Amino acid sequence: MPGPIAISFIETDLDALKEATGKLAVLVTPDGKLDPAGRRLDRLTRGALTRLVESDRWGKVKAGEGVSLGYPAGMAASAVMAVSLPRRPTVEEARKAGASLAKFKGTEALTLAAGSTGRVAELALGLVLRSYDFTTHKTAEAEEAAPAAIMVGKPEDAAAEARPLMALAEGVFFTRDLVNEPSNVLTTTEFAERLAAMQALGLEVEILEEEALAKLGMGALLGVGQGSDSPSKVVVMQWNGGKAGEPPLALVGKGVVFDTGGISLKPAGGMEDMTMDMGGGGVVAGVMRALALRGAKANVVGLVGLVENMPGPNAQRPGDVVTSMKGDTIEVINTDAEGRLVLADVMWYAQERFKPAGMIDLATLTGAIIIALGHENAGVFSNNDALCDAFLKAAKAEGEGAWRMPLGQAYDDKLKSRIADMKNVGGRDAGSITAAQFLQRFVKPECPWIHLDIAGVASVKSDTALAPKGATGWGVLALDRLVRDNFEG
Repeated sequence: MPGPIAISFIETDLDALKEATGKLAVLVTPDGKLDPAGRRLDRLTRGALTRLVESDRWGKVKAGEGVSLGYPAGMAASAVMAVSLPRRPTVEEARKAGASLAKFKGTEALTLAAGSTGRVAELALGLVLRSYDFTTHKTAEAEEAAPAAIMVGKPEDAAAEARPLMALAEGVFFTRDLVNEPSNVLTTTEFAERLAAMQALGLEVEILEEEALAKLGMGALLGVGQGSDSPSKVVVMQWNGGKAGEPPLALVGKGVVFDTGGISLKPAGGMEDMTMDMGGGGVVAGVMRALALRGAKANVVGLVGLVENMPGPNAQRPGDVVTSMKGDTIEVINTDAEGRLVLADVMWYAQERFKPAGMIDLATLTGAIIIALGHENAGVFSNNDALCDAFLKAAKAEGEGAWRMPLGQAYDDKLKSRIADMKNVGGRDAGSITAAQFLQRFVKPECPWIHLDIAGVASVKSDTALAPKGATGWGVLALDRLVRDNFEG
């Protein structure tokens, strides 16, 4: 199993509850009904569960939340938790219950008596996702994570149901690890090497170096990275699990490993957060990992443009004009609007080479989308209602906030340049929309396309339902669901 904890599904053994060490949990319906395990625990705790569910306190506990009973006399466990959950919970309720159990568990072992409650695999996913912590750079010796055991009637069936979800969890963790890494560790070279290592999972991985990018004509991407000592790269990951020759879905990620703003230097306050400006590339990498681990029956190609945006003697200047792979010229008004320059070339390359059935780009692209949508929703822009609706449905099913934003000619007109085919910015107003309009100029009319601006959701400063503060892994679940529901045979 991935992540900080290992989960096993075991046969329900009511006699073993008394001797279970670590922490113990039981599922109770919102109306206070106890299953056989609950009744056994109620006897072992001398009626503590009955007193809880008959109290006013239980009526205020929402589905997925739990109440700890503290030290249970006469038992080996250090604490018992009752988790409110219907017998047939929704996916959201089940994952929320798992997250509650992760926080209750802490560093101790956990035994959960799940009985015949449905969606136990989704509960396990919530437990794994919420137990994540990024401690790679802490010098204190890390405690070995204690396991969790879930008692169910049919453990083999539960384990089989959970297996693809655990592949998803590993994809989410891979994304979170990448986004949380400091930029002196996750250089463009290190990022590319971590993606190349996924060849062991069955992905085909290519790394295009600067010489190859120059031959392809990627002047927009190369201009962004020319002020850095870290070489710019494009990584191409192919998963060919579908029918031979069937056009793939293309996922394109912005991989700016650090963004100073370049010559258009950002303010110092908060610049340390720009280690997450490769969040789009991190999500693409996590999705590709999950697809490979679960053996998705679809053709998907993931492309990540890796650059570092630094000031320096060779750095791109405001007022420079670059030529994209498409052949369009771009007047660089603001070197801090660099992500769209990277994406423009990689998106064009993806279309030219793979002729995809659809293309989705992801980027921590604009601060404007945070002003518009906060940290609850990613901005969704699209030229195709069917693909957009399918993605929004997938995001809703996975509990990942997404909101469609408009596109239009009036916004596109703001990109007109006096000396080139376009400018890379359109002014302060509607900044996230004009950024999307810029990208749409590099989308062929026949290609269904979605742009996801994830600046507000990729990394956050407070805990979310399924993640501690920091990198969230937003998008891995939704994009995997989109592939499962729409691109697998």
